[in-house]
Amino acid sequence: MVKKIKNYNNFNISSNYRNSIILIGNFDGVHLGHQKLFLLAKKYRKRYKSKIGVITFEPMPKMYFNKNLKNFRISNLDQKKTLLSQLGVDFIITKKFDKNFSKIKYFSFIKNILYKKIKPKYIFVSNNFRFGHKREGNVKKLIQNEKKFNYKIIKPKPAVSKNKIVSSTYIRKLLSKGNLNYANILLKRNWSIESLVQRGRQMGKKIGFPTCNLDIKNYVTPKLGVYAVKIYRKNSNVVLKGIANIGYRPTFNQKKILLEVHIFNFSGNLYNKVLTIDFICFLRNEKKFKNINQLRKQISSDLVMAKKKLN
Repeated sequence: MVKKIKNYNNFNISSNYRNSIILIGNFDGVHLGHQKLFLLAKKYRKRYKSKIGVITFEPMPKMYFNKNLKNFRISNLDQKKTLLSQLGVDFIITKKFDKNFSKIKYFSFIKNILYKKIKPKYIFVSNNFRFGHKREGNVKKLIQNEKKFNYKIIKPKPAVSKNKIVSSTYIRKLLSKGNLNYANILLKRNWSIESLVQRGRQMGKKIGFPTCNLDIKNYVTPKLGVYAVKIYRKNSNVVLKGIANIGYRPTFNQKKILLEVHIFNFSGNLYNKVLTIDFICFLRNEKKFKNINQLRKQISSDLVMAKKKLN
């Protein structure tokens, strides 16, 4: 049972959420490293009878400062909130990251936001956490101000797997290289894309394999090719299975990356419905076929392979 979470889009939280344990960061993907943080935060909550709150930013600061950075996110905001609620968070502050916010000096952030509005008892941050105008604030400066503003910094050791620190950057790299299995291990779930089904050119239907077309928006681009997937509809517990192609569809000379999903044994209209596509395993690279018959033959063998992987 996912607990009910209180959502704020500013720092004006109610008094019963003050003196809490606060975790600050992007938490993109809410991976094993993040999960380790929250497990520790829960121990503090039990010991000090406090609540757990998260301060996160939208858009992600890196995407705000680099407008050309399009395909970057491991999870969208809705997915992040769901994952955080599953980890037992009591409240989330999702602060709009804009020009005004980016100009706040680090000391002003500590004094006027953290101290005056949030009043945290403990602040959990990663060692590379930076904040404030020109990223002048860091963990060292937070620690220097602990006594003055009555909080304590907790800086847990990062999670490590195969001698590498588990990070969102590392998981993005794994996805882009097609190492989906290991990315899923580090996420402790299947990586997924949540998007709206759009009306396409209906090429799949014409060749006998109707597909749902989805825009991947700001999601990180995984290795282009064909995947075995599971499909979930919003507010439904029914698990559908299928194959997905993510890429430029070179056989049809397309220029934009698209996610196309063919659902096994399904008939029905899913236009304008939100689907979550769970990526289970990578099957093959995207390739250009000489003709439609070649493509049709390949899709048939992809289906056989995907059904084996999904059973």
